[in-house]
Amino acid sequence: MIKSMVLLGSTGSIGTQALEVARLLGIKITALSAGNNHILLEKQCREFRPARCWISEAKYDILKLALADTNTEVLAGSDALCELAQDKNADIIFNSLLGISGLAPTMAAISAKKRIALANKETLVAGGELIMKSAKQNKVDIIPVDSEHSAIFQCLQGQCKPKKIIITASGGSFFGYTKDMLKNVSLDDALKHPNWSMGAKITVDSATLMNKGLEFIEAAHLFNLTSKQIDIVIHRESIIHSMVEFEDNSVIAQLGSHDMRLPIQYALTYPDRKASLSEPLDFTKISYLHFAKPDYETFPLLQLAMKAFDIGETAPTVMNGANEAAVALFLNKKISFLEIAEIVIRTTEAISPKDVNTIKDILDADKSAREYVQGVIFKD
Repeated sequence: MIKSMVLLGSTGSIGTQALEVARLLGIKITALSAGNNHILLEKQCREFRPARCWISEAKYDILKLALADTNTEVLAGSDALCELAQDKNADIIFNSLLGISGLAPTMAAISAKKRIALANKETLVAGGELIMKSAKQNKVDIIPVDSEHSAIFQCLQGQCKPKKIIITASGGSFFGYTKDMLKNVSLDDALKHPNWSMGAKITVDSATLMNKGLEFIEAAHLFNLTSKQIDIVIHRESIIHSMVEFEDNSVIAQLGSHDMRLPIQYALTYPDRKASLSEPLDFTKISYLHFAKPDYETFPLLQLAMKAFDIGETAPTVMNGANEAAVALFLNKKISFLEIAEIVIRTTEAISPKDVNTIKDILDADKSAREYVQGVIFKD
């Protein structure tokens, strides 16, 4: 089991739960990073006493002054964040950064040959081929933290190559809704997830089914699969986190409670298992497990993600950048729920895919997508 880690994105939903697990397991925190939540980051630094922490430049002076009486060095800037991802004193780099911001630190960690616990799916959506190729060349383990990918990872331990994988989806806040019903949903409605407590962006992605589209692409890269080897099935109870089907048609599934601390802990203890904070499943209380096909017509972003993966090149990057921009607009009540999909589809179709050879190619495509979205909003 690892003994020390860098935690990138420590103040978010996944980050705070990762610290709960670290506290339980007695893992030393060598560095922390956060975006703007300097109050919580200060509290975390005082408890876990990392040698270094990182904060946005806008909050740098505030945090530096607040931690002046501690031994924690306060850093800011993109180069410094990548330095944390290469911390020689850490056994693992836990990346729970939000969106495309997680890409450069992931590549930095790989170049330093650090084991990575990856909770930043956008890294693989935008730069999957580059990331996995570099990880293979540097013999770096990337352990998935997403509950679905952790489930698949666990099901594959000691097994041969799968025939296909089945990723489960809760269906989000609006499962069963028609397009007419979606015309009047509010931000508050979208943020009411039936099973999981998550950050705002991923909860909206779950409602549009884009989250499952991102997970589709992430799984393809993580497990070296074609699009035809990945199925998506709606499973409202979220008890089965995902499944793997083998050549003989047998299926292995991973089940667990609605608690992200379980996949977080497995990423930190792999290949071992330890007593966890998660509640055990009581099968007598489950009673029924339901499954259904996704509604691709009402929620078109799932199909768009599948198509973008098959197109390849910068298509997934453009789609992801457009989605991040559109969701941000929705969270700020600038657009309606249905306009998220309209904007993402329009942007992805408008920007021609290009070859991906460097991180710059990815970041340029992401920038183009965001600028296009802003142009659409300003024009309309």
